[in-house]
Amino acid sequence: MRKSHKATKPQSHKYKGVIERYRQYLPVSSKTPIVTLLEGNTPLIYSCYLSKTLGKNFEVYLKYEGLNPTGSFKDRGMTMAISKACEQKAKAVACASTGNTSASAAAYSVRAGIKCIVLIPKGAIALGKLSQALIHNAQVLAVDGNFDDALSLVREITEKYPIVLVNSLNPYRIEGQKTASFEICDCLGCAPDFQVMPVGNAGNITAYWKGYKLYYAKKKITGLPKMLGFQAAGSAPIVRGHPIKNPETIATAIRIGNPASWKHAEQARDESGGLIDMVSDKEITQAYKILAARDGVFVEPASAASVAGLLKLSGKGYFKQRPRSSTGRTQRVVCILTGHGLKDPDRAIKSIKPPKTVKSNLKAVLKEIGY
Repeated sequence: MRKSHKATKPQSHKYKGVIERYRQYLPVSSKTPIVTLLEGNTPLIYSCYLSKTLGKNFEVYLKYEGLNPTGSFKDRGMTMAISKACEQKAKAVACASTGNTSASAAAYSVRAGIKCIVLIPKGAIALGKLSQALIHNAQVLAVDGNFDDALSLVREITEKYPIVLVNSLNPYRIEGQKTASFEICDCLGCAPDFQVMPVGNAGNITAYWKGYKLYYAKKKITGLPKMLGFQAAGSAPIVRGHPIKNPETIATAIRIGNPASWKHAEQARDESGGLIDMVSDKEITQAYKILAARDGVFVEPASAASVAGLLKLSGKGYFKQRPRSSTGRTQRVVCILTGHGLKDPDRAIKSIKPPKTVKSNLKAVLKEIGY
């Protein structure tokens, strides 16, 4: 007589997401229901082109966060935010979004079986991102205003009604996002000397710095990186020193005029001895194309702000002015690539030439390809 076979859960040795991997460094307990899509564990890719650009004493790596489940770094924070919301018995969550947060919040809410409400700035969201929130059945409302207007409304709603805010103002978002810094250190065997990253609402630079400091305190690393953040020139309130009422940039993910984590971003900059600067849309577009053409990495425009910033600093001689590591080793630079290029396919289409049409015969094809 045959024995019946019951469905079993995955074996314990398999990867279970960032909360289980870094549980000891996160505010979770046995009572926290873990809501995960197996986020994290993203690759740290060596860039031959950027390393050569900086010179023989430097190694440049790309932390490709676009390979998270919904295509952006937001998943790291969302697994924490939604898990803690479920621990609190929440039935609904809400967020304002320029795209990536809405996609992540919607996907993790579906996983948790709770309602997701999203407010977006009307006409300012890449279709690829908006489609994600909609396909996951989030209730999406377009606000006749910018991101800051949408966030203001969400904050007011979540303060008055039993709905949990899951923007980066939610401290659990920051807790989850800091796991990326752990992964970088675990991969390199040390902290990088420099970390370069886009800055929009400024929660991510806040999270990385918190993670590095925690690893340092736990003696997992012996040094800390300089945090180098870059805003888009048309949306650079931290650089300019005042909120931007109508921010404009092709990098929609960082089109934010009044960052929620502004002060924390400045703290990360100052404590690390780093900087926060800005790059133009032209510089972002150039970096966007370089990543695709030189390293085979396709990112959304906001992600390219980190590489644009790296190239800008390199052109000014910033890295040549830095002394070599006290150990004499090559200095390591990590650029954070926050989202996948398929988040904004329209930008890619506008940046390239359409394929050339040829006759349907071997001779015509061979002539075009040079044979």
